[in-house]
Amino acid sequence: MGSAVYAMQMSTSVQPKTHKRRASRRSNAAPTIADVARAAQCSPMTVSRVINGEGNVREETRIQVLDAIEKLNYSPNRAARSLAGGEQLRIGLLFDNPSASYLSEFLRGALEEASKIDAHLEVQTCETPEAALPLMRKLSEGGISGFILPPPLCDDQDVLDLAKELGACAIAVGPGKAMGTQGSVMIDDFEAAVDMTAHIIGLGHTRIGFIIGKPEQLASERRLAGYYAAMKQAGLEIDEELVVQGRFTYRSGLAAAEKLLSLPERPTAIFASNDDMAAAVIATAHRNHLDVPTDITVCGFDDTAMASTIWPELTTVRQPIREMTAWAVAAIARISRSRRTDDKGTVEKSIIPYTLIRRDSDAAPSLARSPRTEP
Repeated sequence: MGSAVYAMQMSTSVQPKTHKRRASRRSNAAPTIADVARAAQCSPMTVSRVINGEGNVREETRIQVLDAIEKLNYSPNRAARSLAGGEQLRIGLLFDNPSASYLSEFLRGALEEASKIDAHLEVQTCETPEAALPLMRKLSEGGISGFILPPPLCDDQDVLDLAKELGACAIAVGPGKAMGTQGSVMIDDFEAAVDMTAHIIGLGHTRIGFIIGKPEQLASERRLAGYYAAMKQAGLEIDEELVVQGRFTYRSGLAAAEKLLSLPERPTAIFASNDDMAAAVIATAHRNHLDVPTDITVCGFDDTAMASTIWPELTTVRQPIREMTAWAVAAIARISRSRRTDDKGTVEKSIIPYTLIRRDSDAAPSLARSPRTEP
C-alpha cells in the first residue's frame, strides 16, 4: 500500500533597501493578493472569499478571480491565513482505479485545486473498499477533515457510512448514482452511453459490440443500460454475444476484443466503456489485419490522454475528470468552512455536462470489405 503527501511550497522575498532596487526586484517577486484583486477588478476581501471557498461571491466574479490566480501563478500565503485565524484544510484522496490514464487526470484536477486554496492533499492507494476503512480511520485521527472518493469507493456503502460516522466531509466523484447524504459530482453515464450508441447507429452500424466496465462500479451498469436503451430505441436486435465483460483495464480490453473479433460474424463497431479498453480494441484489430475505421469502428469513454495519443485518435465521450475532482476539493473547502461557523451546511451535488468527441476511429460500415467469416 503506497502513499504520497502533497503540500504547497511557499516562498518569501526580502524587502530591498532602495527604491531603485525595489523596482528591479518587484517584477520577480511572488504575486500578492492585491495583484490578484487588481487583475480580477475586485477587492482583496473578495479574492480571500474565493480562496477560502466561501459561497457569497457571484459566479462571474469567482471565475474572474480564479482566472487571475491561474494567470499570475498566485499561491495563497499560509502564514497570513494562520494569523487570520484560519487552519489549513487537510483532504484525503483514496483511490482504487485500474486505469492509469483516468487516475492521472483525477490526481491532476485535485492537486491543482488544492494548490489554489492552499489545502494539504494526502493520497492513499487501497486495493479494495475493505482496505479503505482502516485508512479512513487513521487519516481522520490525523486531522483529515474531508475525503475524495473516486470509483469504486464512491459506490461502496460501507465506505460512505464510515465517512458519515467519522463526521468527515466526503465527496463521491463519478458514482453510479448520487448517494443519499454524501456530496457528489458526476456526469450522466446513462445518457452519455445512449448518445454514443446512437451516434454509432447513425453512421449506419447495426451490429455493435459493447465492452462492459468493472462490475463493482455502478457507472458500468449505467453505461451498459445506455447501450441497451439506444439499441432498443433504434429498433435493433441485441445479440448478447456482442456484449462482453471487461474490467476497465487495457488487458481486459485485449481479451474482450479478441473474443468479439473472433466471432463468425464479427461486429462492425465496438463501443468500449473506457478509453483503455477501446485502445486495446484498436491494437487487437491491427493485429488481426483490420483497419480502423475502414473495417471496424471503435469508440471509447472518458477522453483521457490516451484517446488522443493512439492511432487512430479515438472517438469518445469526454468525462471532465479534472474539473470534477477540482469541484470536489472546492466543495470540501466550502462545507468545512461552513461547519466552522456552526452551520452544518447542505449536501453539495453537481452533474457536469459530458461531450461526445469525434475523432478518427469511427466511420460508416465499409462496403468494400465484407466482415470476416469462418470457412
